[in-house]
Amino acid sequence: MEYIHHFESPLGGITAASDGEALTGLWFDGQKYFANGLDPDHEEKLLPVFEQTGRWLDIYFSGKEPDFTPPLSMKTTPFRRAVWEILLTIPYGHTMTYGEIAAKIAEQKGLPGMSAQAVGGAVGHNAISLIIPCHRVVGANGSLTGYAGGLDKKQKLLALEHADLSLRYK
Repeated sequence: MEYIHHFESPLGGITAASDGEALTGLWFDGQKYFANGLDPDHEEKLLPVFEQTGRWLDIYFSGKEPDFTPPLSMKTTPFRRAVWEILLTIPYGHTMTYGEIAAKIAEQKGLPGMSAQAVGGAVGHNAISLIIPCHRVVGANGSLTGYAGGLDKKQKLLALEHADLSLRYK
């Protein structure tokens, strides 16, 4: 059985999903790929993982870096999991390019290179927005490219974190 819970944030409604133990989804309401993979027979219920997620969101939207992560369960392909695990290493207030992530994946796999576009697809299908910080991924020149929740939200999230995009070379 899967469960959902709704939150309100300064950027609009957020829906969370859980398998009963860990967070399996976190989406801005109506975003691209909203509730992708969610069992249609889910039930709305307040679970401990949703209480933890609510605390995480409250801290985050107050402009501070949460010092904990709710339990996560990434229901995805091995490639997307590898990309999402790299996203989890991007520090609060910092960014990484699709190309930098591609280079890390290539290094992990012992390959001479990896497609930044393939990485972009994996980033775009991130099912646990905010906590797995796909909003911290930018284009090669620091441009704010693509975000399933909308570029306006991506810009506001990076501003909330005081991310310095001026350090990227042009």
